Amino acid sequence: MRVNGKNYHAVWMRENTVRMVDQLALPFRFRIKKSDSWEESAQAISDMTVRGAGTIGATAAFAVLQALLASSQKNYVKNCTHAVREIKKTRPTANDLFYAADSMLEEINKSSSFSGARQNAEKKARWIFESYLESGEKIGLHGNALLRKNACVLTHCNAGWLALVDWGSATAPIYAASRTGKKPFVFVDETRPRLQGAKLTAWELAQEKIAHCVIADNAAGHFMQKGEIDIVITGADRIAMNGDTANKIGTYEKSVLARENGIPFYIAAPLSTFDTHTESGKEIIIEERSQSEVLRVFGRGKHHTGEVEIYSKKSPAKNPAFDVTPAKYITGFITPKGIIKPKESEIRGLFK
Repeated sequence: MRVNGKNYHAVWMRENTVRMVDQLALPFRFRIKKSDSWEESAQAISDMTVRGAGTIGATAAFAVLQALLASSQKNYVKNCTHAVREIKKTRPTANDLFYAADSMLEEINKSSSFSGARQNAEKKARWIFESYLESGEKIGLHGNALLRKNACVLTHCNAGWLALVDWGSATAPIYAASRTGKKPFVFVDETRPRLQGAKLTAWELAQEKIAHCVIADNAAGHFMQKGEIDIVITGADRIAMNGDTANKIGTYEKSVLARENGIPFYIAAPLSTFDTHTESGKEIIIEERSQSEVLRVFGRGKHHTGEVEIYSKKSPAKNPAFDVTPAKYITGFITPKGIIKPKESEIRGLFK
């Protein structure tokens, strides 16, 4: 996607260095951060310098490759196994993280030599990276068919190009609709507590010159009730085989509101977000993040840019990063292979 007239991916690798759009700096500053080791890349996932299912997956693949490139012929398997173990601890809910890290380690383990492992791992990391590019574009192609001209779309969190290397998942149909002259309008949930909607999705849409407005999370029902929202599209972090979906906290609420108001609710995701080893949402581990994310907010004022406290220090907070939307509230999944119903038979059919 384009930023100030120049094309960027959310993350990419050049030689031994991983380069990434620093999502913590947005929307006030656009900068590229460099990571020279797998430990630094893992930390970038953990502290959410990079975030979003596909971008986490690509970063994880690059991090494992960094671990391999920093190893010797004698210790490369041991080093990479350790790196994968640590990388997988960074974000426990996102399936793409596990998919990418495990795929890289499998490629390394089945190689018969150190040189072969390097060659195969480089190819695999590149393939994972490019698969996200292709997935986003295809999701846009299929999802565009759901949007009529001047459609009003509600999004939650950021499932844009920042979250899927390029194009995005939830935003891909919006970008495709815009480029085919449909002129969509987007209601952007702010997405407390980290404000990914307000900080990232709104910034992306402004870069693409797509009409939008940021709304408070608890205002979505009001606009649905007034008939101002035609469709809801969100991304996903892990999808179980029965269709239950883990996504950013607040997604479940939006699905219930959409059902109550007769509005279609779609999840857009690459195939790597579907977890073939998880039968239902009850098995999905929900990441609990620091209470400081709830108690503080980052912003820019006339004399200060940074975090400020917004609650009394005497009040603790709970901060689940995700919730699970039951399949019954989901109209369908927009995938690179087309749009399917939230049924186990159709989900498993994606992998045949």
